[in-house]
Amino acid sequence: MNPKVDFYFIKASKWKKEFETLRSIVLDCQLTEELKWGNPCYTFEKKNIVLIHGFKDYCALLLFKGALLKDPKGILVQQTENVQAARQIRFTNVQEIVKLKATLKSYIYEAVQVEEAGLKVPLKKTSDFAIPEEFQTKLNKNRALKTAFNALTPGRQRAYIFYFSSAKQAKTREARVEKYTAQILEGRGLEDE
Repeated sequence: MNPKVDFYFIKASKWKKEFETLRSIVLDCQLTEELKWGNPCYTFEKKNIVLIHGFKDYCALLLFKGALLKDPKGILVQQTENVQAARQIRFTNVQEIVKLKATLKSYIYEAVQVEEAGLKVPLKKTSDFAIPEEFQTKLNKNRALKTAFNALTPGRQRAYIFYFSSAKQAKTREARVEKYTAQILEGRGLEDE
């Protein structure tokens, strides 16, 4: 146990018993406990293996390279369609966690083996994602915008593409593109302030 992580479990209100049970199981797998992204993260030789986190309707173990695991029990969940490598195992009560204790450990050990073997999830490139028509039109008309967009990191590019694409109506997509054009020209990502 890492005392720097204790506060996360102490301050937890909604999933307190579930978090404590998950922590006990993960620590039993001989991983190093750290705090990353405000959540308990467990590493093996400084490589991220699993993270504990909670949401409104469930708490979860997130396996960073879960897409590479065999998943014989069919319990791994892809959080959203855009998540490429990580997979969650979700819980709504402590009994579900206790019931799956042996399975959770086997998945964690497999995740460590994946890391030891140096396996990598083949990630899609930004060019593999469809750029919404409204944004593509603007890129074609504005050379500076195209240059600035191409200079962004792949993650920032994908964030814009996903955000623009998520609007159902063309009018909304156009408004979003217009709103963020200056930010792209400044070399900033969607969430940058």
